[in-house]
Amino acid sequence: MTPDAVVIGAGPNGLVAANRLADAGWRVEVLEAHPGRAGGAVASEAATLPGFVHDVGAAFFPFAAASPAFQALDLAPWGLRWGHAPIESCHPAPDGTVASISRDDDRTAASLGGRDGDAWRTLIAWHRTVQPTLLDALLRPLPGLWPKLKLLPFDLLRFSNIALRSGQGLARHLFQGEAARRVMPGLALHVDQGPEDRFGAALGYMLATMAATGGNAVPLGGAQALTNALVRRLEAKGGRVRLGAKVERIVVRQRRAQAVVLADGQEIPVGRAVLANTDAAFLYLKLLEGQALPGRLTRRMRRFPRGWGTFKVDYALSAPVPWAVADARQAAVVHAGDSVADLVRFTRQVRSGALPEHPYLVIGQQSLVDRSRAPDGQHTLWVYTRVPNTVEGGWAAQAEAMADRVDARLEGLAPGFKATVLARRMVTPPDLEAFDANLVGGDLGGGSNAWTNQLVFRPAFPYYRYRTPITGAYLCSSYAHPGAGVHGMCGFNAAAQALRDLG
Repeated sequence: MTPDAVVIGAGPNGLVAANRLADAGWRVEVLEAHPGRAGGAVASEAATLPGFVHDVGAAFFPFAAASPAFQALDLAPWGLRWGHAPIESCHPAPDGTVASISRDDDRTAASLGGRDGDAWRTLIAWHRTVQPTLLDALLRPLPGLWPKLKLLPFDLLRFSNIALRSGQGLARHLFQGEAARRVMPGLALHVDQGPEDRFGAALGYMLATMAATGGNAVPLGGAQALTNALVRRLEAKGGRVRLGAKVERIVVRQRRAQAVVLADGQEIPVGRAVLANTDAAFLYLKLLEGQALPGRLTRRMRRFPRGWGTFKVDYALSAPVPWAVADARQAAVVHAGDSVADLVRFTRQVRSGALPEHPYLVIGQQSLVDRSRAPDGQHTLWVYTRVPNTVEGGWAAQAEAMADRVDARLEGLAPGFKATVLARRMVTPPDLEAFDANLVGGDLGGGSNAWTNQLVFRPAFPYYRYRTPITGAYLCSSYAHPGAGVHGMCGFNAAAQALRDLG
C-alpha cells in the first residue's frame, strides 16, 4: 500500500513528524539509512567495555518537559522514563570556585552567592512567569505573531534586551563575580556561539533557565530509550520504520514529490508528502538534484554555514570522577571553563583552525542518575569539546593528542581521574558524521547558530517554514527553525505544515 508520507531519516525530528502525521490518520513510512537502529545521534551503544552504555550524541534533554512536541506525544506510556541529578549544571574552576544551577532556586542562589544570587532569583522568578509563552514564541513556526503578542510589552522588551547582547555582555550585565559570569557564555558553547559573538546571549540564557526549570533530564536506559519510545508509539499508530534504507533521490514529476528512490534502486511511491530529516544542503543539492530550484537557494546551499566540529571521548571508569569541588560530584553536567577570558581564548583558537590547548568541556555523568549505564560501582563519562571541522594532518593523526588534552583538563579539576579510567573511546568529527550523516563535519547544531543563520534565514529565505520549492517536499530536521536541541519541534512544525497544505 502506498504510504501517504515518507520520512527520510529516523532521528528524533523525523520520528516526531511521523508520529504527528500518523495521529492525523496518514499512513507513514520512515526510511533510515543505518542498518541497525533508529535515532541518528539520539542513540546508545556499548562503545568501550561490556556492561557500559554510552550515548552516541545527545545525552541530556533540557527541553524534555517543556517541549510542545513531547507534551503532545506523551511518551511515558511507551516506556520513556526520565531521571535527574540534584544539580543540573556545574561550572567549577581550578581555583576552587564553582557556580551551579539546580531546579531549587534557593540552592542555585546560594551557589552564586551574595548579589549574584539575588540577581539570579530576580531573573529566574521573571523567567518562570513567561517561559510557556516565550517557548511558544521561540519554538513554533515563524512568524509566530500570536505567541509574541501574548507577551506583555515589558516582557518582550526585557527578553529583547537579553537576546541583543553578546554572551559576555549579558554576563557582565547580570553578575559581578567571575564564577557566575562564566555560566551562560559556557553554556552557549554547546554549539558555536562564543562569548564575544553579536546577539549570542540568548542561547546561553535559555540553556541556563531551562536547566533551572526542566533540568538536564536523562533518559533511563540511555538516549536510545527516547528513540525507542517514539518508534513504539509510531508502530502502534500503524506507521513503519525501515532500517538499512538509504534514500538517494526524491522523484519529482510536474513539480510535485511523487516517490523516493533507494540506494538499491527501489522506487517507493508517495501519496502526499516527503519529509526530509536531513542536512539542508543534502536535500537541495543531492535529493532534489536536477530540479529547477531558485539559483539563490542552490548558491546558499553550496556555501551553507556550518557550525564547529565536535571531538568526543567516552570513558569507562572504575569509580565516580573524584571532583575537587563537591557540587560536581552531584551534577548531571559539568562544564570546564575557567573564566570568560578562558572561553574567549578557546573560541579564538578553534576559529583560527587550531586544536584548543586548554579545551572547554561539556561533561556528562549519566551513570550518577541511571545506574543501568555501568556495572555496579563503576561509571560512564561522556565528554565533548568544540574543535575545527578539519585539522592539519587529518583527525586520525590528531585524535590521541586531543584526547590526552581532554584527560589533562579533567585531571586538573579532578585529581586522580586518570587512575579511574578503564577504557576510553575517541570520536572525531568524521566519526560523528559517519554515525549520523546530518552531523556534517561534526557539527551538532544543524549548521551554524550565528544570528545570520537563524529565524527567517534558517536554512534560507524564504524557505523557513519547512516547505521547499517542490510541492509535497518538506525539510523537518534541525536545519530548519527552531534548530537543534532535541525538542522535536522542527519535525512537529513541519508535519503541521504538511497537514495544513495537503489535508
